[in-house]
Formats: sequence, C-alpha cells, structure tokens
Amino acid sequence: MRHISFAERFRPRQLDQFLGQEQWLEESGLLRRSILRGHPASLLFWGPPGTGKTSLAGLYMNAFSCSKVDLHPSKFQTAEVKRILEEASSSPLLQPPILWIDEVHRLTRPQQDLLLRAVEQGSVSIIAATTENPSFVLSNALLSRLTVLTFTSLSKEHLLSLIDRVIKEHDEFSLSKGAKDLLALWAAGDARKLLGALEPLAEGGGHFDEKTLKKRLSSHTGPLQAGGEGRYLLISALHKSVRGSDPNAALYYLSRLLVAGEDPLYIARRLIRMAVEDIGLADPQALSLSLRAQECYKALGSPEGDLALAEAAVYLALSPKSVSIYTAFDKAKESAQKTSHLPPPAHILNAPTKWMKEQGFSKGYKYDPDEEDGFSGQEYFPEAVEEKEFFTPIERGFERELSKRLQYFNKLREKRD
Repeated sequence: MRHISFAERFRPRQLDQFLGQEQWLEESGLLRRSILRGHPASLLFWGPPGTGKTSLAGLYMNAFSCSKVDLHPSKFQTAEVKRILEEASSSPLLQPPILWIDEVHRLTRPQQDLLLRAVEQGSVSIIAATTENPSFVLSNALLSRLTVLTFTSLSKEHLLSLIDRVIKEHDEFSLSKGAKDLLALWAAGDARKLLGALEPLAEGGGHFDEKTLKKRLSSHTGPLQAGGEGRYLLISALHKSVRGSDPNAALYYLSRLLVAGEDPLYIARRLIRMAVEDIGLADPQALSLSLRAQECYKALGSPEGDLALAEAAVYLALSPKSVSIYTAFDKAKESAQKTSHLPPPAHILNAPTKWMKEQGFSKGYKYDPDEEDGFSGQEYFPEAVEEKEFFTPIERGFERELSKRLQYFNKLREKRD
C-alpha cells in the first residue's frame, strides 16, 4: 500500500478547511468572485514555503470544469506546450484550459515568452506559484499578465490548529501545551515543515512534553536560508532600523539574520556600508567601529564575534545621521564628468623637470603651513570651472564642528580676497 505523507494527507480538501491567507478568501475577494463567474483568472501565488500556495491553487482549479495541464519546469517540453497552446487558441471551448506551473521561477525567459500570447488572448489561464520575488525571476511581460497574490507565513494559531487536527486523528499520540507551543515556534510559519516533524511522532505514538520534544527536533533555522532571497528583505529591514535610529529593531533583525544562518561577514560589510552611507562625517567613529567589528569577528568567529556586530549595530543606530558626504560626492562626480578635459591650474602642478618649470608649472604656489593662519586661500579648481560648494555640513553630530571649520576657512578666504 502506497504511503501517503502527512503533507498530502492533511492537505485541505475544500476552501473552508484552508488555514491562513484570509485576505484572499473573503466572500467578495478575487478568488471567490472568479469562481462564481465560472471563469478562472491568471494568478501567481507568491510567498514562503509551506504557506498553502499549492493547496490553494489546487482548490481553486478544481472549482472549474475546464481541463488542467501541469507545466512544471522539469516537465516543460516546448513542442508539447506549443501544441497545447495552438489547440486552445483554435478551440471554441467556453472555458479555456488552466496551465498549472509550480516553481514558475524555474522557467527560462524563452519558455515564459512562449506563454504570453495565449494568456493575452484569453485562450488559456495560468495558475503559478513561486517562493522567489516575481520581479526578479519573471519577465515584465509575463508578470504584467498575472495577478500576484502575496502569501504570508502561517500564524501560531494556524499551526496550533493543525497540530490539534493531527492529534485528533491519532489517539495514541499527544503533546503538552508547552510542546505544542515549541513545535509551532520551531515550524516558523511553515505547515509543511510542521507536518514533516509531526509525522514520525504521531505514527510512533506516545506523549511528548517540551523537554522530550526538544530532543526530537532538529535545530531551528527559520524560514530564511543563508544566501536566499529572504536575506535581502531582512538586511533591508536591518538597514532601515539603523537609519531610523531604532537600536532594538536593529538588534532584532541582526538576530534574525544570524539565526537564519546568514554569513556574519556579509552582515559586517553591510554595517560598514551603513556607516558611510547614512552617518558619514556626522560621526566618524561609526566607520571605525564598524571596521573593528568586522576584524573582531574574523578573529573570534561565532558566537563571540557576533557580539561585536551587535555593538556596531547599536552604535550605528544611535549615531547622528547625515548624507552630506553622499550628496556632495554625487555632485562632485557629476561636475568631474562634465569638466574632465580641463587641466588643474598650473600653480598646483609639480615641476620635477627644468622644462616644466619654464612652462610655469608650480609657479606662484604657496605652501599653506608656512602661510599666516596656515592658509593661503589659493584657487584649486581649473580656471574654466567656477568654484563649487559640493559639501554642506548639517548642524548635527560631528558635522556641526566641521561646519564651524568650513566657516572659519571661508572667512580667511574672504580676507585674502
């Protein structure tokens, strides 16, 4: 007798049994409206693993009497797909066939392009699913023809409900309240992961409390895997928490990344970027501390080196923020691109040869440390370039001191003029 996994056995058989994604199952929602009309929409289900994308797709497709074709990328044969599309286009069927494409992100661009015309004409409907960001893995042309439904991780209550359903069907198996809570936390919003852990427990029977369950569970890695797309969502959350001066949120997202197995040196590099991009000269120590945190982690590794990253994250979050240097550098690069053909003024060019001296190189150059106040007030821009003020420090953090220095030298320059 063929073994049926828990993931398949406890798959919902009707919409009322479906857990989560309530935003897409409302009576007035897109799914139910199209079912009532009897005409399937072309949809893309996007979200983390184990959130019900395949289950809901199956329930939705079964609500229609039209034919269904599985076009999983591993089975995708161009000639066969062309035949299916041509038949659908020339057939006067009241309901077009539905093409089911799980892991649609695995389709190549030519394979995606093959589907465009049929979807545009309405001769087929596409139901697809992916865990990858659609804007990264699908062509704009195909993406524009699909309605994206974003799935979210299941809540603790959803997972506890699923646990109770399993227990109800297995009389010789039980979990304490603490064990249920632990299992729901461990599954991290993934029903498939939860059912995979429950299957050997339930079939083996017995009672599990929190202590005995811990011994049976593998270490928790969470829904994000190192190197996956989720890293960019969490690193963005860390960056914005630091930029928003929230040290607690910064520590939270730093911990999320570390728990998920992200490379700590990747995190360290991103912290260095935050120091130069969002803080700059408002607190010069931010960059130094970030670089030291990186070196500390290289020396200690985890878990000791993780604390250096946490120290840097909190310091950056509580540092004054400024993009003065970022903005000034962009302006300077723009000016440099427009005037790159102009030589610097002759008086600031070195003259290591007799001929260069005869040509006036370095003539009239004043050595600032020897001048009154250590400042000569000479011009340094090319003669055809009007002197620019790229850098405008803000009255915050250390840049307040830089503003005073800038004003000081500007006054000396006016005095020399």
